[in-house]
Amino acid sequence: MFRPIASTLERRAVTLQVQGRPITAREGDTLAIALLNAGVTPFRQTPVSAQPRAPMCLMGVCFDCLVEVDGRQNVQSCMVEVSDGMQVRLPTGARRAEDAA
Repeated sequence: MFRPIASTLERRAVTLQVQGRPITAREGDTLAIALLNAGVTPFRQTPVSAQPRAPMCLMGVCFDCLVEVDGRQNVQSCMVEVSDGMQVRLPTGARRAEDAA
């Protein structure tokens, strides 16, 4: 679906875990791009209607790419660079109350 533009700069591979499954991405990629390249869609479902959501703008405006990263909820995946060992969960339903404060 997505193919990187050829570059003269080689970037090292990083491995992250998505729902316990290893995903390989390139250093410098955003998490949203890494997930899309790995075929991960949708990223979440809305809390009220459970409608599927995936990145739309890829620049931090739409909030459709929210995921949980290393235990932090509602992270905009299009605004975060991947890092080796990153733990990603795809949220379902509303945010957990114990982390809302």
